[in-house]
Amino acid sequence: MSAQPNPEVVVVGAGPTGLLLAGDLAEAGVRVLVLERRGAELSNLSRAFGVHARTMEEFDARGIADELLAFGGARLPGIRLFNRVTLHLAHLETRYPYLLMTPQYNVEKVLMRRALDAGAEIRHDSEVTGIEQGDGAVTVRTGDGEVTAAYVVGADGVGSAVREAIGTPFPGESVLKSIMLADVRLTEPPAESPAIQGVNGAFCFVAAFGDEYWRVFAWNSADQKGDHEPIELDEVREAARLAFGTDFGMHSPRWLSRFHSDERQVPEYRTGNVFLAGDAAHCHSPAGGQGMNTGLQDAANLSWKLAAALRGADPALLDTYHAERHPVGKAVLRSSGAIIRLAAERSKLKAAIGGLAAATALHIKPIEAKAMGMISGVGIHYGHGKGEDALVGHRANDIDLADGTRLYEALRGGRFVVLDSAEDHGGRFTAGAASAAPDGEAKVVRPDGYIGWAGGDDPAAIRAYLKAHAG
Repeated sequence: MSAQPNPEVVVVGAGPTGLLLAGDLAEAGVRVLVLERRGAELSNLSRAFGVHARTMEEFDARGIADELLAFGGARLPGIRLFNRVTLHLAHLETRYPYLLMTPQYNVEKVLMRRALDAGAEIRHDSEVTGIEQGDGAVTVRTGDGEVTAAYVVGADGVGSAVREAIGTPFPGESVLKSIMLADVRLTEPPAESPAIQGVNGAFCFVAAFGDEYWRVFAWNSADQKGDHEPIELDEVREAARLAFGTDFGMHSPRWLSRFHSDERQVPEYRTGNVFLAGDAAHCHSPAGGQGMNTGLQDAANLSWKLAAALRGADPALLDTYHAERHPVGKAVLRSSGAIIRLAAERSKLKAAIGGLAAATALHIKPIEAKAMGMISGVGIHYGHGKGEDALVGHRANDIDLADGTRLYEALRGGRFVVLDSAEDHGGRFTAGAASAAPDGEAKVVRPDGYIGWAGGDDPAAIRAYLKAHAG
């Protein structure tokens, strides 16, 4: 290990979750080290394919949404399920009412650039071999030495070395084996993107990236092989033909892979001063494209709390990471699991009944709105404690502020935003909003874009909240 000062936080894993965490912490002035077992020249497999609205809002709050959009990619205004019903994402109240189709490596490029520019250190070829906790610190052992920090975050994926080192169980089950992934060109693309269908013991998902290539997820109950067995395009074509009756003229694959889908979640996201995030904490089927997005939102929730704890905020703040994010992970497991099980149903009768029931339910506006909110992340909220205002824990809508900026612009740099208060709260960012509180309530918006405090314009109460939550 180098002779640089010990970091305050070690993040294990340089995927999207770890890189967002590292960038947030470095921007907050925290010394952060990222350990990544891959070499610098190796990129992640591009399993994730889409960025949902809430993740785009989190990127907006970090000033990187436009950078990601500059890569291009299709902006899907809806998600078609089972050729029966569409979730109309265009109806979402957000600046990003769509699913952005872009490969995971584009997301990583943006997050890597930001983390490095902010001062994060990233060490490749560093595989974690052990972790020890004691005296308020955590020591991480790797193949070439050890490093000690106040906190460690395991964002190192489904096979997390951090999770294994601290002895945290990962209960659950394998749902589907031999899921095939491919990025291909199509000579006869579907009329709508994405297209999803499951029948005849197979299912297939086809969606446009916007660069002449299409992402395909496919599964065939009659073609089950191990993750590391070679995959041929003909196997993907056959699954598509079973599900859709056509293979859309697939050709020119730029990427082919095979994996299995588990549903697992750790019972605790925190063990002492070690935290788990992203796939290290929860994994599920790719249905709905929620995996990477859920991990990124884990990171957005945890990063500001770690920075605040290091600045002297109430240490109990760190316990709210598990309290807020574990139920979200559990809900994602349920929703993605329901979709994938229906898609993979072998019985035509059961598939038809299940598809009809899902379509009927999703035509009911409140149910459709809840489903869209869950999949897009826009509808996720964390609830409030006893005696707190009912707005606490809800996502804050982006609004125009009196100084000509937007709320999510004001959040940049990991700042809290106080709405409808003229007080100077100890150097914390304060903004009066022209139309922020028509209900007459002042609000404090947390760095992750959720309402942390709401009530009458009470400067003393706001100062107390900021002291406890910002340090």
